Amino acid sequence: MAGDQSFDSRAFRDALGLYPTGVAVVTAATGGEASHIGITVNSFTSVSLDPPLVLWCIDRRSRRHDAFVAAPGFTVSLLAAGHRAVSARLAGAGEHSLDGLKLLETELGPPALADCLAAFECTREKVADGGDHSVLIGRVLRFHRPQEGAPLVFFRGRYSALA
Repeated sequence: MAGDQSFDSRAFRDALGLYPTGVAVVTAATGGEASHIGITVNSFTSVSLDPPLVLWCIDRRSRRHDAFVAAPGFTVSLLAAGHRAVSARLAGAGEHSLDGLKLLETELGPPALADCLAAFECTREKVADGGDHSVLIGRVLRFHRPQEGAPLVFFRGRYSALA
């Protein structure tokens, strides 16, 4: 590693892909014509138990970036193994509508996926600079576990299952 003059971004991304992650959908209110939007993330993690904080990251180039960064809160739904189609739909550049998805109302406003493994309602605590991403830290107001099951996992650039 010492003495390398160039940094291979593709190889770096491939190396990061060796770390399996769960997959989540984050929803927020837009205040616009479509009342809520969603995005698939695999950057969700806990930050603190006291106070209860979580974080997730969004690419600054995403068309949804500004709406999520400006939103006063968001809901995170942890996806189950059967959610591949939902994940793929909300991961793409074009589709961000929640139309046609089975949703669960929340007190905060942005809905959860009705059949998710767990959902976290969060107020925006802080937005931090994360290079080409923004890091959104949320304070968890409420959480619930509507469903039991196996998680949707992302590994080596594709969906996977726990062995």
